[in-house]
Amino acid sequence: MSPRGLLKLIFFLAVVVAFGGCAKAEFELADGTSLGLSDLRGKWLIVNYWAEWCAPCRMEIPELNQLSEERSPDVVVLGVNFDGLSGPPLLKLKEKMGIRFSVLISDPGPRWQADRPTVLPTTLLITPDGKLQDVLVGPQTRQSLEQAMHLTTSM
Repeated sequence: MSPRGLLKLIFFLAVVVAFGGCAKAEFELADGTSLGLSDLRGKWLIVNYWAEWCAPCRMEIPELNQLSEERSPDVVVLGVNFDGLSGPPLLKLKEKMGIRFSVLISDPGPRWQADRPTVLPTTLLITPDGKLQDVLVGPQTRQSLEQAMHLTTSM
């Protein structure tokens, strides 16, 4: 390899090392904390899109709360406010609606090549190895989500 080629290779590797860690592998939560992908490894991830004006969304929140609390640490439930609220208004609405699972401040769907939903509620089901298994449209119950997760693994 020529000295010029070697310098290009060293520069390239330096850029990869310097900037490779800058890609955010985290989800920012409404409460100001973040959740890393490493925190989700080996767990089912349920990403639920909801809105205050969506009656079926309000009906499924208790089911998602129960699933989140009773299946932890095997299952992580994250909510996404369809209307794009953030900060104090999102936290106030989360409390008003009785949401006890974590809520994201931005849409994680693009990470799995999932389009923004056009129907609410919509739920993304992500396998423990990080792959999008299904996009579930319409209200879900704890039982329907558990059944969907059992399609590929038992809990």
